[in-house]
Amino acid sequence: MGFVGYLHMGCSSSPLDYGGNEMTNFDRTMEFILKWEGLYSNDTRDSGGETKYGISKRAYPMLIIKDLTVEDAKLIYEKDYWKASGADKLDWPMCLVVMDTAVNMGVGRAKGFLEKAFNWTDYLFLRIEHYAKLNKPMYLRGWLNRVIDLHKTINAEEHPISREIGL
Repeated sequence: MGFVGYLHMGCSSSPLDYGGNEMTNFDRTMEFILKWEGLYSNDTRDSGGETKYGISKRAYPMLIIKDLTVEDAKLIYEKDYWKASGADKLDWPMCLVVMDTAVNMGVGRAKGFLEKAFNWTDYLFLRIEHYAKLNKPMYLRGWLNRVIDLHKTINAEEHPISREIGL
């Protein structure tokens, strides 16, 4: 998953970063998002156009995308996606699911799914249902792989034994 492990004292199960510090929900979420958003791209089939760390020229025309740093991307994500989607007010893992959806599908859609979903798994099914309606076969496998990874990431945290045996 990218963090060192869990602190097991009493009933605490807070993930730790590589320095042994507790990670915030935002940090944990950004770790997942940056794994999927990657580095610089300029895919002509992508309506966002030039993109780095998931931040697009279309959404931020004033930025020089090639020069964007991870730190700058995190600041944008915190203000325009984390807080704007309401993920900052949600518990783990729903905050991760909502934030990742806001990044991948837009803040409005993320909020709409939140109003309809009963729990995080239901939310993921709404997301898959939406992907199925789009006519973008070249992206479908990647989108579905991302949702599967999201489910695996959350499931591994909720059921640590499944992570240890590779489920």
